[in-house]
Amino acid sequence: MDSALSCREHLPREEALQILRDRFAPLPARPVPLEQASGEVLAEEVVGARNVPHYPAAAVDGYALASEDTAQASPARPVLLSRDRFCWVNTGGAVPPSCDAVVMVEDTSEGPDGLVVVRATPRGQNVRPVGEDVLAGQVLARPGDPVTPALQALLLCAGVREISALPKPRVLFIPTGDEILSVEEWFRSGATPPPGTVVESNSTLLRGLFRGWGMDLHVHPLVPDDPVQIRQALDEGAESYDVVLLGAGSAKGKRDHSASVLREGGGLLFRWLLMKPGRPAMGGAWKGKPVLVLPGFPMSTAVVAWGLVHPFLEHLASSSVPSEEELCSSLGCGEPQECRLLVPLSSAQGMEDWVRLKCARIRDQVVAWPLSTGASSLFALAECDALGVLPRETLELPKGSPLSFYPLKRMDLDRTVLFQGSDDPAFQRLASRVRLRGAQVAIRTVGSLGGLAALARGEAHLAACHLLDPQTGIYNDSFLAQFDPQGQWWRRRLYYREQGLIVPSGNPLGLRTIRDLAARGIRLANRQPGAGTRVLLDHLLGREGIPPAGLEGYDIQCVSHMEAANRVASGQADVTLGIRAAAEALGLDFISLAVEPFEIVGPREFEGHPALEALMSCLEDPAWRLQIEALGGYRWSL
Repeated sequence: MDSALSCREHLPREEALQILRDRFAPLPARPVPLEQASGEVLAEEVVGARNVPHYPAAAVDGYALASEDTAQASPARPVLLSRDRFCWVNTGGAVPPSCDAVVMVEDTSEGPDGLVVVRATPRGQNVRPVGEDVLAGQVLARPGDPVTPALQALLLCAGVREISALPKPRVLFIPTGDEILSVEEWFRSGATPPPGTVVESNSTLLRGLFRGWGMDLHVHPLVPDDPVQIRQALDEGAESYDVVLLGAGSAKGKRDHSASVLREGGGLLFRWLLMKPGRPAMGGAWKGKPVLVLPGFPMSTAVVAWGLVHPFLEHLASSSVPSEEELCSSLGCGEPQECRLLVPLSSAQGMEDWVRLKCARIRDQVVAWPLSTGASSLFALAECDALGVLPRETLELPKGSPLSFYPLKRMDLDRTVLFQGSDDPAFQRLASRVRLRGAQVAIRTVGSLGGLAALARGEAHLAACHLLDPQTGIYNDSFLAQFDPQGQWWRRRLYYREQGLIVPSGNPLGLRTIRDLAARGIRLANRQPGAGTRVLLDHLLGREGIPPAGLEGYDIQCVSHMEAANRVASGQADVTLGIRAAAEALGLDFISLAVEPFEIVGPREFEGHPALEALMSCLEDPAWRLQIEALGGYRWSL
């Protein structure tokens, strides 16, 4: 059949998986020597070849004898046995055919005339009969059982030399791309690699996933975006491996050759899945071997690996799990759990949407919020606690909607507090210190106003505040009175920090004051509405009578000091208002304009929370204080 006609496009992930299962049969079972079988999974039941024990064996140290000789023995009337009526046996030793019992050494005394027995020993006492543990022909293990060290030892004793194990597919990953640098090239390229290049990180990601699945992954050297070399790599892979994973080249760009190569080889089965990320994935065959093409972005690679690659490999290994448990198996987690969304969540119509989530528990409710949805964001993938998989029929989930999620890491939610509020490098390092005390701070950066509003709604354990009241010139007081009119929150100042203009090294434009921002052609990077730094900027602009609308870049919203400072460092902006620590971290110049108090606040009802107590204990940690002082721009008093 013509590949172009048989190739399915724009199909659900489940249908793509079924196409692969229908096209490629499970691999045959493998004979494995017992000595090498630890960790294998049985493909067939195992039957004992020998009795265990294969002879009558002593269960204790003592004397083997005929039970009838001790029938009348007691401490008051001991029985004397001549030397031809008993023999010594160690535990596990063979009991002679003429004996049917073993008397414990504690119940005897041996003298020159023979053995004195003070206790009657019934027939069979302290004797392990033939086959007591295992009988020849007995079923010892069944298909699907893992070969544990204990089972391995049992089978050895039962005379089993070899087992039939489920197959382990041999998988090859072929990374492709002219823009991809090997790890060695990446670190040879210096502090700033050439523009347009990325490190080949997907093989590292995939190796980790495969290791978690108990599988091996072999990685081919990098292949450029050249159809001839891609075909050659596929030829090599199909010759030696059961499955080939082809990295990148799955989109529609001029250098994306995977589809055309597979189509020319007559083996393109499907492309374009109704899922995000991971939509460009495709599947095919090359010389009779399955080929799965993974999109280049890391999150896309991970999602296709979880949702398609692992279930297919389980099929090949004859260990498929029920469909409702496939994701749990791929993700290595238990049953899905349920949370409530802190923010609304929307999804494209008809697309299965994989969402990275952070989680916390407030009172008795688990809450979650999505991280970056970008398929290229490795930080969000590494930082997230769990995945939410939105079905294709989902369009909108309002705030507070229930959502099932799959944990990706161990979460001790009873020892986690949710911080919503201002971005601050010193507070982030405080959270690291809390981790060393066995607790966690989950940070959601929403600005100072957003954090106070979250506390007022009962959606956080604590927040940060560094908000200047333009009317009074006093920080924080009026805002706390507004959001906490009943005075039910505690507050604590952590430190003071410098705010000012962050400009390129050498300050080439000679910026010195807020008035200089109004000069023609000055490009500003700003913070998001509600951030304390944005409030300060608006106050300073208003004091100088400068209308914000006239500033180029005023509407550019950066959610952190480092993001705004990086815009200056990379030449995308000429100036931003931010903290000295961000400027010093990037080697930028800083013009100090204000010193502000940075406070944390929270409801008193959470004061006994173990994570909050750990946080408070860290505030006097000398190591943390030294670390903060080294950042620059922080002080403990005015």
